[in-house]
Amino acid sequence: MTSMPLILGHRGASAVAPENTLAAFSRAIQDGAEGIEFDVRLSRDGTPVVIHDANLKRTASREGLVCELSCEELQKIDVGSWFAKASFEGYGTPPQTSYSGEKLPTLAQVLQLFGENRGLLYIEMKSDEGQGSDLAAAVVERIRETNIPSRVVVESFDLPAIAEIKRIDSGIRTAALFDPKLSRPISTLRRSKMVDLAREVSADEIALHYTLASPGVVERASKYGLETVVWTVDDPQWIGRARSLGIKALISNNPAVMVQQRNAAGHG
Repeated sequence: MTSMPLILGHRGASAVAPENTLAAFSRAIQDGAEGIEFDVRLSRDGTPVVIHDANLKRTASREGLVCELSCEELQKIDVGSWFAKASFEGYGTPPQTSYSGEKLPTLAQVLQLFGENRGLLYIEMKSDEGQGSDLAAAVVERIRETNIPSRVVVESFDLPAIAEIKRIDSGIRTAALFDPKLSRPISTLRRSKMVDLAREVSADEIALHYTLASPGVVERASKYGLETVVWTVDDPQWIGRARSLGIKALISNNPAVMVQQRNAAGHG
């Protein structure tokens, strides 16, 4: 049995491969991660595609919005070349492999890739205004086409979209996402309300930014049967904390380091 917490690759192994690509997802599993977390948006023609940003500027070095292009157009776009450039500009170690030509994948392609392993998939829905229901329906449709629904968790900051997933298919596991508001600190009362908000949309888990994962919130979530995952964690000191709090999983940019440290601590 894998020692807890589970380690999930944030947008794949995004510290060492271009985020949200099949290369990054494969690398995460190769590095020992138990699964991945990644983002999906709708193309112009309603296909869930895998990309974090609403626009293509950062990872494709071009102008344009994801929602304005068809799936076919998006799949021709290079989302790998930027990674080497970003690395050389001081965002990390220059990659050993050239990812030039890595294409923007669809959700269906990622689900197919994970049909060949046992990894977990945390799918974060990124819906533009008014797209929440359409994106939820499209994500459910793709999940139903696979034989791995038990390994999928759908998450979102847009809690009505989580409720929509459950309305369409109550059997799909969901997680309510929460992040800190940078403009003001989150009070103890607001922290405790996160669990209530997750319960209102029938979420199975809460996915917390690491600054929100206090013992009180995790304990309250557990009291109501909600498992907790924490993002984005690259500090191995979190492994011991996660074990003591009973946190299910840590989402990391560099799963290789976290897996190594977790396994070493487990044998210590």
